[in-house]
Amino acid sequence: MEKTKMLNQIRTLLNIEVKLEEQKLENGTLVTAESFEKGSEIFIVTDDEKVAMPVGEYILEDGRLVVVEEEGIIFEIRTSEEAPAEEETTEDLADETIETDVPEEVVQEVEAIVEAVVEVIAPVIEEVKEEVAELKKQFSEMKNYKEDKENLSAARKPIKHNPEAKTPQKKQVQFAKGQFNTTLDRVLNKLNK
Repeated sequence: MEKTKMLNQIRTLLNIEVKLEEQKLENGTLVTAESFEKGSEIFIVTDDEKVAMPVGEYILEDGRLVVVEEEGIIFEIRTSEEAPAEEETTEDLADETIETDVPEEVVQEVEAIVEAVVEVIAPVIEEVKEEVAELKKQFSEMKNYKEDKENLSAARKPIKHNPEAKTPQKKQVQFAKGQFNTTLDRVLNKLNK
């Protein structure tokens, strides 16, 4: 990868023309690379620029499969015969026995780590269970409160408007006329209105 970049920079500095191969994908998209081999840079050709090929697997028109694991870099090219078959189902995997050569020391270390994690997490789980129980209790109390409130509001008598009812009238205080109003007089007049 770095060798290819360095080579391209040298070619650019020396004004050497770099010839790129062009291929079309199965869907008709035009892609270009210096060479279609592992480690080469690959780009999607658009109208005005070249865009680095996103991570994924792409099928060329000639049937080859291009695998891009790092944006813009070919990780692998396979022919259609080499392409892996569809993923095996879990039933197929269950029938196969997997042999591993894991040292006993590693197995013991992993088991010790698992035990330590269980020891740390177990009290937290118990605490969470207690909190959930407390929240359930509070929720049921709130639900009962809400039901009681609805029952009380249904038992109340509705308020009716009676337009014929008489309300007491305010008594107005009158002051002597012809006198100058003091500040107190003006305040009291405002309050009476």
